[in-house]
Amino acid sequence: MMLSAKSRAAGIAFAVLAAFGFSFKAIFVKLAYQSAPVDAVTLLALRMSMSLPVILLMAIPILRQGPALTRKDYGWLFLLGVVGYYGSSMLDFMGLQYISAGLERLILFTYPMLTILIGVAFLGKKFEKKVLLAMALAYAGILFAFMHDVSVSAEMSTVIVGGLLVFGCAVLYAGYSAGSEAAIGRLGAMKFSVLALLVSTMATLVHFLLTHRLTTLNLPLPVYGWCLAMALFSTVLPIFWQSAAVFRIGAARAVMIGLLGPVLTIFFSWWLLKEPISLEQMLGTGLVICGLLVVIRR
Repeated sequence: MMLSAKSRAAGIAFAVLAAFGFSFKAIFVKLAYQSAPVDAVTLLALRMSMSLPVILLMAIPILRQGPALTRKDYGWLFLLGVVGYYGSSMLDFMGLQYISAGLERLILFTYPMLTILIGVAFLGKKFEKKVLLAMALAYAGILFAFMHDVSVSAEMSTVIVGGLLVFGCAVLYAGYSAGSEAAIGRLGAMKFSVLALLVSTMATLVHFLLTHRLTTLNLPLPVYGWCLAMALFSTVLPIFWQSAAVFRIGAARAVMIGLLGPVLTIFFSWWLLKEPISLEQMLGTGLVICGLLVVIRR
């Protein structure tokens, strides 16, 4: 019994760490933008290239497990890796140039509902009425948070552009989540995730090399520091933490604890980025979390 309690406590701790790491990604991006004039492509290329050694170390033993990859597997990995990680991350990094870290996190947290809708529209999944209630709550919350950003921003147009870019990120990641179900069933979650990360890393680096000179990398040290922190603490380690949490306490509890993410992002954006907190933002956060609870409730 004591061992079970310890295992459960460890699972909760890993889930909190995963939520902490994922929520801090936007903070690191904003801190890098504040450190020097740097664009989204360069930041994403630095993040993925710094993650690459660890991803490769993970990939070597994982590739030896499970069935051999077929031509269809390679096609799905390429499509989902480019769309899910590279495409969504690019839009996310671009959007963070215009909106607060708190609003970004709330918009991204609508991806589970979008995943369900994509499954209903294209994959023959059954529609549940509770999704409409969840989306009504979530998007009402985003509207409150949007009002907060508009009130502290010089121009409404920049908030709209940033919000649309991050919403595009959520749509692409929802497409990745919906489309990856069959591939995960065949290859396993960890193997698929690592291979998709490899594909997205290659796509990001190719994009950078085709559009930027290497002299672009002549950046102040703080930018490299924030990118390294992002690569380790908000890219690689949360994958292990989340897997360890699911193994010990199950996916449902791990997802519930992950709802800490928006609250953590708002708190640390206020503390580290000096982004103001308002009643509208907190109300919006509460509504988005309520919407997510409706979706994941059994």
